[in-house]
Amino acid sequence: MAAMKILLTGAGGQIGTDMLPILVARGDEVLAFDLAPRPDTCPPEVEWVRGDITYAEEVNTAVERFQPDRIFHLAAILSAVGEGVPHRAWRVNMDGTYNIFEAARLFDVEQVFYTSTIAAFGPGLDQPVGDQVSLRPTTMYGLTKVAGELLGEYYEQKFGIDFRGVRFPGLINAGIPGGGTSDYALFMFVDGMREGRYAAFCTPEAMIPFMYMPDAIRATLELSDAPKEKLTQSIYNIAAMSPTAAEIADAVRARIPGVELTFEPNEALQAILDSWPDALDDSRARADWGWNHEFDLDGMSDDLIPKVRALIDEPQHA
Repeated sequence: MAAMKILLTGAGGQIGTDMLPILVARGDEVLAFDLAPRPDTCPPEVEWVRGDITYAEEVNTAVERFQPDRIFHLAAILSAVGEGVPHRAWRVNMDGTYNIFEAARLFDVEQVFYTSTIAAFGPGLDQPVGDQVSLRPTTMYGLTKVAGELLGEYYEQKFGIDFRGVRFPGLINAGIPGGGTSDYALFMFVDGMREGRYAAFCTPEAMIPFMYMPDAIRATLELSDAPKEKLTQSIYNIAAMSPTAAEIADAVRARIPGVELTFEPNEALQAILDSWPDALDDSRARADWGWNHEFDLDGMSDDLIPKVRALIDEPQHA
């Protein structure tokens, strides 16, 4: 694949932080767009622009100047935070997404890649949940992600933008959790390491799909690069594992001797988890563009533990 010019919104978030060095390593020219200041971990080759996707003029200025081939739209207010500030979640996730599509239309961006979520689904669906089901989310985060999917399909049909994306499971990486309802899993690793204990806000039986970040980034880039003629839809489920919270805790205990992991369910957060699928059917992704995950729970845990240890040993986390 030839090198591309990539504009990454939400570049300082959970996905963007890990994606930036991978894009640089494969030779892409990258502009990172985020409200946050440039982090120390950002590769020096990346241009960092502080901007707000809710302001169309800031988005347009960046897109017009950089002239990207593709936009990876990662910026969003996640589920747990979004329920506390639904007005802010609407503005970022809806107005911001509209601004991205408009800029892509105005300045002839070839492809917009959109990151959706299992929060797009609602309760009561047959398991595993497939791509083509009724989307009845119960959170502002999920609602806005469904609307973003539909908006992207509109821009593809109306203006010819190459729109594609994935519905991510809960994502786990070596980072500080960012406000998602799936964060209990990562907190088990992070607080289990730095505090020696963690009380999860869910029940031991809580089960949702999860994916390790290297798989998530690989899925994103593989789908973005896939020949358009092989794709039968715009948005794909992708899946890897569906452990219970108790199974995640057991994996952490096996690797951090003496860690204390308990469960103190939060009723509101547990209700969100209960509304999400237990497992996803990603057979369309596997058939259309050859998707296949590499990491299961044990493989992820073995790889993640030393990375979390290095994270909390850094001076800024001391």
